[in-house]
Formats: sequence, C-alpha cells, structure tokens
Amino acid sequence: MTTLDGATVEVVRSYLLSAAEEMRATLIRTSFNPVIYEVHDFGMSMYDADLRLIAEATGLTFFLGANDFSLRKGVDYVGLDNLHRGDVVLLNFPYWNAAHASDATLFAPVFQPDPADPDADGTLVGFLCVRAHWMDLGAKDPGYVLDSTDMHQEGLIFPGTKVVSKGVPVHEIHELIRFNSRMPAEVLGDLHAQIAALRTGERRYLEILAKFGRPTVEAAIDAMIADGEARSRAALAALPQGTWTAEDWVDDDGITEDPVKMRVTVTIADGEFTVDFAGSAPATAGPINMPYGATEAICKVILKSLTSPDQPSNAGTVAPLKVLAEPGTLFHAVYPQPTFTLWTGIVAVELILKALAQGMPDLLPASSGGDVPGFMMVGIHPDTGQMFAVSNNDPVGWGATTDHDGMNAATHVSGSTGRITPIEVLEARTGMFFERMEFRTDSGGAGRFRGGAGLRRDIRFVTPGEFLSVIKKTRSRPWALDGGLEPDPNQVVVFPGTDREARVSTKRTRVEVGDRITLLTAGGGGHGAPRDRDPEAVRLDVAEGLVSPAAARDVYGVDTDG
Repeated sequence: MTTLDGATVEVVRSYLLSAAEEMRATLIRTSFNPVIYEVHDFGMSMYDADLRLIAEATGLTFFLGANDFSLRKGVDYVGLDNLHRGDVVLLNFPYWNAAHASDATLFAPVFQPDPADPDADGTLVGFLCVRAHWMDLGAKDPGYVLDSTDMHQEGLIFPGTKVVSKGVPVHEIHELIRFNSRMPAEVLGDLHAQIAALRTGERRYLEILAKFGRPTVEAAIDAMIADGEARSRAALAALPQGTWTAEDWVDDDGITEDPVKMRVTVTIADGEFTVDFAGSAPATAGPINMPYGATEAICKVILKSLTSPDQPSNAGTVAPLKVLAEPGTLFHAVYPQPTFTLWTGIVAVELILKALAQGMPDLLPASSGGDVPGFMMVGIHPDTGQMFAVSNNDPVGWGATTDHDGMNAATHVSGSTGRITPIEVLEARTGMFFERMEFRTDSGGAGRFRGGAGLRRDIRFVTPGEFLSVIKKTRSRPWALDGGLEPDPNQVVVFPGTDREARVSTKRTRVEVGDRITLLTAGGGGHGAPRDRDPEAVRLDVAEGLVSPAAARDVYGVDTDG
C-alpha cells in the first residue's frame, strides 16, 4: 500500500482538475452549437477504474451530478468486457442518462498501454465522460419538445452505442445520426467536439499516470475521496439536525393546465442527508417527469452547496446522500414516460431549499426567481436557407439573505457557471431583434434586504418562425423569508398591445414579421420586514430605478420625493 503526504495528494488532485478543465476548453473551442460554446450547457467528469468521480470541470451542476449515474448505467449496459482502448460510447436513453434525449452523454474508457504488448488494450485505469445539449435528434418537434406523451416522441434513442470503436469512427452510426437530425452539421460537429474533449482528457490522464506512477495516483485518489467524505459528514454534523417538509407547484405538464404538486422532506441526521419526494404527484402525461438520476443530481447540488462549496467534487463529497423517489412518480420516471421538459428539477432545487430554510433560515437565501425563464426561436434563416434553433435561459433576481440584498439579474442558482446567450448571437443566428433589455423596477421582493431585480426583454421578430417559452412557475410567487415580501413570478406576454395579447408560460407560439413578445423575469424573495430597511438604501434603490417612488413610500415607508 502506497502512503502519501498531503502535499503530494494536492498536487495530483490539481493535475486531475487541470486535465478536466483542458477537456472543457477543448469542447468550447470546437463545438458548433451556441448553447455549448456560449451558454456552457455541458458537464464533463473524470473517473477511476471503479467508476468513482475523481475530477470535474466547471459546467452545469445538474449535468455533472448526472454523469455519475449515467456512466454506471452505460458501463453496465455495454459491459466491461466489451470496452476497448479507443472506444467512445453514446448514451441518451433518459432513464439511464439522467436527462432528456437531447442531452447526449459520451463516455470513454482509459487504458494504460503495456509497453511489452502495445497492440493490446492494456490496463483499465479510468473513464471520461462529456455531456452536452444537442439541438436536434429527430424529435417530433424541432427545438424543444413541450407536449410529448411518451419517450418515443422525444428523439432518436441510444442506450449505450459505440460511435467510435477501437479508435475508428462507426460510420453507420454517424450516418444514422445525420439522417435523423434536422440540423445534422451542428449535431455531428458537437459529437466530434465531445470526442475531441475525451481524447484530450485521455492524453492528460495517461500523462499524469506516467509522471507520478499508477500506485501514487491511485493512492492520491483514495485519499481525495476519503477526505471529501469526511468533510461532508463533518459539515453535516455542524448543521442543524432535523426533518423539514415543503410543498410547491409546477404550472402544468404541457398537456393539461392542471398544476402539478411537488413535495419534499429533507432530513439531516447521523451524518446523512436524506431527500424524500414522497407525496409528490404521480408521473404526468406530459414531459415534466424527472428520471431518477436527474433527481439524484439536483440533490447533489444542494448537499454540495451546504457542505463543501469551496472544495472540488469527488465521489466522497456526495457519499452521505440518500434520495428516495418511488418509481412511476414525478421524480422517478420509468419507461415510456416523457421527460423532455425537465424544468421540474429547477423548481425542485428551490423546493429543497425552502424545506431546509425552515431549520436554518440564517444560512440560506430566499427564493431566487423560483425558476429559469427559458426561450428559443426556431425557423429558417434568410441568409443560409438552413434551419436554426437557438435558445437562451434568462437571468432572475437572487433571493436576499440575512445580511445582504440578492444579486440582480443573475443565472439561476441551479445554473452554476452557465451563461445567457449574447444578444449578438441571438440576433445574428435567429429572427429576433431585441428592442429593450433592462432591469424591472419593483421586481425584487421587498424586505430589510431586498431580493435582486429581474429583467424585461422586448423582442420584435424580423423573420417568421416559432417562439418557444419554457417556464414552469408563473402562477405562484417565489418565496420570501422572515417577513420579507414575495416577488411577482416570471411572465411571458405574447403579442402585447394587440387583441391577441396573452400571458403564457410554456408554449410554442407561431410568430410573423413584426410580431412582438415581452419577457418578464422574476426577482428574488425579500428577507426581513421592508420597514426595517435602511432608508438610505431605499433612496439608492429609487435612484437606480430598482424601486419606484410609490413602492418606497407605500412598502418601505420612505418618502423619496422631498
């Protein structure tokens, strides 16, 4: 057994993290799809031969946590004996992939060659995994599927299929993808970008093994994982112990307009973090159901944020987690239940925080917008004659805490380092022209500390097409804490100022040249009684346009007209 000092462990850890970040840079540089290279809608992870997470690059937290689940399922399906040096496997079967069908997971085994037999596979030393959103895999609708009723309407499915076999691209599979996509150049470009990222990770991992020796690297990995688990359990022990329950509602399932109930019970006790979704709705007819792996991933996000937010993730950091969700329910979809519109998970992140805030209100912020206001335009570009489908997830105001205001117009707390799509890209790649983008006055929940402000966007369409809005919490307000006020929820107003004006949430809307749509994103919840806010802070809010003079007077009790 190899025994290491702490310095060596940290050096090896840093090398592994650097390798993961280089994979990330490769993907960003080589991908074709703005949702990857601009928004960073991806996740990439490195594993040892026992499928334990050892390093990951910054990306969407849901994807990173889901990679662990999908890799295990993919390896189990393909079989270790059927994996060879140079293989790359594609997996997007939702119930194994822990995501919807457009989130394509590619994984590859890493073999350390034997110098005495260079043609053989060598020794299996690890796995690499890259997940990214593809824009079209032949689903029933282009862009985003909002009303599917079973998995087979959501795109071409790969349960764990080799796209590269022993270093050679599998031509038939690549052609199958090409002929089943409305946007084959972009999809195949992103496929090759992910393969390039895997190859980068493979080279770097083998270099690390060569530099330090496999026994040293394996001992360092054992130490990293043990340290991650010890830190998580110690942090849990320092938090309030107990059980807390919260409920919330998703607007609808895309088929009916009936709200869908979510319920969670969170327990911190005996060094474990248990999240139980009993009491939530049964699986719905529409595509808002969560694969279990995706449900597990959102719980990892919460546990990590509570216990080791400043430490790199590994298999040990989530060892205390236990997730309970009965098969066939909203948080544990089974075949062939539809799963495409996974906004349920975004709302559920705040549901879990809402439960925890009952036991630790001083440690958590109020709700941050309640949801992610997503939108997309699909159409034919007049310059190229080719289909486009470009999306954006808009920012929301973050919730206030016990000692500061929430951030204005930031990526939702579930989005990690995800970014919005730049206006320049949206306007160049689609038929949208943005007439206005500004903070919404009075959108942040009032309080001693104010919730962050949301945004307003006014869009005019310069080419025909379809506008897709994807939001699942527009009927109920984001929650506040300790006497703070709840902000207005996210809203989409189609055809404002006309006899067709309507407020919608998740909807596919046909638009023509000259039509307009207004997007209103929610602010964050307030914390503490508004009348306790520093009057000078209120006056500054008014001066900056975040609070109106009327709200300053009526809600905060501060006269700013004098």
